[in-house]
Amino acid sequence: MDKNIIRELVKVYLAEDVGDGDHTSLSTIPAGTQGKAKLLVKENGILAGVELALQIFDIVDSELKVDVLMHDGDDIAIGNIVLNVSGSVHSILKAERLVLNCMQRMSAIATQTHKIVALLAGTGTKVLDTRKTTPGFRFFEKWAVKIGGGVNHRFGLYDMILIKDNHVDYSGGIAKAISNAQNYIKQNNRKLDIEIEVRNLKELDEAMKAGGVQRILLDNFSIPDMKVAVEKIGGRFITEASGGITIENVRGYAECGVNYISIGALTHSVKSLDLSLKAVND
Repeated sequence: MDKNIIRELVKVYLAEDVGDGDHTSLSTIPAGTQGKAKLLVKENGILAGVELALQIFDIVDSELKVDVLMHDGDDIAIGNIVLNVSGSVHSILKAERLVLNCMQRMSAIATQTHKIVALLAGTGTKVLDTRKTTPGFRFFEKWAVKIGGGVNHRFGLYDMILIKDNHVDYSGGIAKAISNAQNYIKQNNRKLDIEIEVRNLKELDEAMKAGGVQRILLDNFSIPDMKVAVEKIGGRFITEASGGITIENVRGYAECGVNYISIGALTHSVKSLDLSLKAVND
């Protein structure tokens, strides 16, 4: 991941939290006090955010020493120690909440993604994330999806053309929307893939007749209709299923033969994994 992006975002997060100083620590702990803390696992799952934590500690205080015991993507269990950090107590406490906030959320996303990936084993279908992310934290949420074994979809509105239902309705239909997109790419000399969302088998027929896209998104299809759709497409386009797909039915959708399943809940509905940073008294 781009360390320049990481550092700029971390600086923003620290400014939000620290402001003009951690007055609690400054007022209760003498300047220059040295100490050690351990990052303790309090819930089972998949670990994510270790590399980010190292960047946070370094930005807060490059003199902090971090001993990493577990790594991104590792299975973690209650009682595991992920890392030890030592140095200025003021610096450790300044970094504490940001490290935990990031790692708890990233680990939750990686854990949920890993569960889906395991359910898809043997089908050839891969799980995608979406743009349903926390504003200002998308970079790290998508990183966590990759750590969990998932695949990143487009990062934002700028790196792919995804024609959804509102675009179709506003532009006057599927064929018109695709044609407009193709003309835009040509006129602006862009290299962008086009994906079209279809809501039913009739719209699928329209999209296939129009052509000129790389991927078809089958939105809110039932499993029986998904099977029919995949058979109709016959490998001529990359297929993606989305809408109403849960951990309970994801395997059934994958068995229809779709290339990808996108699930917004990977990033918008997870509960943070419980981690804690505790002082160590030698």
